[in-house]
Amino acid sequence: MTTFPGSPSSFPGSPRLMIKGGLVLIDPDTAAVQRIIALQYNPDTLSRTLQVQGVGGEGANRSEALRLKGPPIETIKVEAEIDATDQLEFPDQNPNAVQFGIAPQLAALETIVYPTSAQLLANNALASLGTLEIAPMESALILFVWSANRVVPVRITEFSITEEAFDPLLNPIRAKVSLGLRVLSVDDLGYEHKGGNLFLAYQQQKESLAALAQAGSFGALGIGGIP
Repeated sequence: MTTFPGSPSSFPGSPRLMIKGGLVLIDPDTAAVQRIIALQYNPDTLSRTLQVQGVGGEGANRSEALRLKGPPIETIKVEAEIDATDQLEFPDQNPNAVQFGIAPQLAALETIVYPTSAQLLANNALASLGTLEIAPMESALILFVWSANRVVPVRITEFSITEEAFDPLLNPIRAKVSLGLRVLSVDDLGYEHKGGNLFLAYQQQKESLAALAQAGSFGALGIGGIP
């Protein structure tokens, strides 16, 4: 597994550093890692919503009431902060922060949702040659990493940036980034896709953790058993 910035050092005498959440971009065909983006500060909260994929609606056949079409649709909301204040205190050690503020960190996140300029130019060249059908441009596969127990393929569905402070050259030096993520399951990617394999590992990890939860009792529910 890839070691992320902020992970504990292997040297036994070193202090334990905070594990950071972040995003990993991988090639969807080869699974080669293209970029690792570690969040500067871990958000205080992470909200998740699971939309159950039941069969039918209110008028569905009663025999289908307990059936599931597939994994729930899970969405994740993350609020991250980026701040160059500490780096600006040591300008000789952080020339990029002095020249650009946090613009490089913001650009690293923003370009995730852009097709590359090379892809745009290639498609424009195809259109100029009279190509009638041009396939949509494929992006990298995004993995949301929140501890070793949560490595899951996602698609960014919402993205907003609030720039809160600027240097004299109007470079942003503090910002809040809000990310909405939709977990990609085997229904989205298939079982043979690298992302599909990662989703199955994510679900199996949930099942393993569920097995560790202490079982309840009828007494705790105030009943002696099922009538």
